Amino acid sequence: MKLETIPSLKGRVSDEEWQLRIDLAAAYRLIAYFGWDDTIFTHLSVRIPGPESHFLINPFGMFFDEITASSLVKIDLQGEKVDESVAMVNPAGFTIHSAIHEARKDAHCVIHTHTTAGVAVSAHAEGLLPISQQSLFPLASIAYHDYEGIAVRKDEKSRLVADLGSANYMILRNHGLLTCASTIPDTFLAMFILQRACEIQVTALAGNPPLTPVPQNIVDKIVSEGDMVTSNQGGLLAWPGFLRRLDRVNPGYNE
Repeated sequence: MKLETIPSLKGRVSDEEWQLRIDLAAAYRLIAYFGWDDTIFTHLSVRIPGPESHFLINPFGMFFDEITASSLVKIDLQGEKVDESVAMVNPAGFTIHSAIHEARKDAHCVIHTHTTAGVAVSAHAEGLLPISQQSLFPLASIAYHDYEGIAVRKDEKSRLVADLGSANYMILRNHGLLTCASTIPDTFLAMFILQRACEIQVTALAGNPPLTPVPQNIVDKIVSEGDMVTSNQGGLLAWPGFLRRLDRVNPGYNE
């Protein structure tokens, strides 16, 4: 699918859906900007408000730095297209996302990555370690799911959902990272923090030196302290800055 052949959907979808399209396209491009993409693989998805349980996801075959608001594809819980888009979709790639969206009504957005640092930490027997300030936020709401092969089998969904529980961060063993939240900005910021924590851990473990873990009593109170710093706004505070950066380095996501 060529970018120049994608018709604009502005004015053809609700204002609410159009804003979600803009934010999700921006999130895709930011994933590419930070080098967290895996060519055309992995996904970001967001639920469109309404009783239909429709979602937006990337057209299969487009690189993340090419995604636009109009190129995103509307799909159902089975990963099948529900609009007239000519884009290809990858229903198998939506397996993880559909499981979480269906089970967690609060998880309006789901981001899944295969970054080098994320996969490296997913292979660590002890998982994410409490060795940095960045690691403490995920550790307050972290879950793990053992590797079962490429996530294409429907029977894995129940086990993945059971492992996730009410957590907003998940490490998929030998596979990668996942975050979910009620908004795109919060989900993206959660991934930014988790990814940075993994990068720090990989660097800190280089050469196998002795490490200094953060005491558990500090781990237990870090989230409430962080909420005080951000006035409980989290991603909402950071998101406009991310968009300004995109406008400078890779504009066009909102087309």
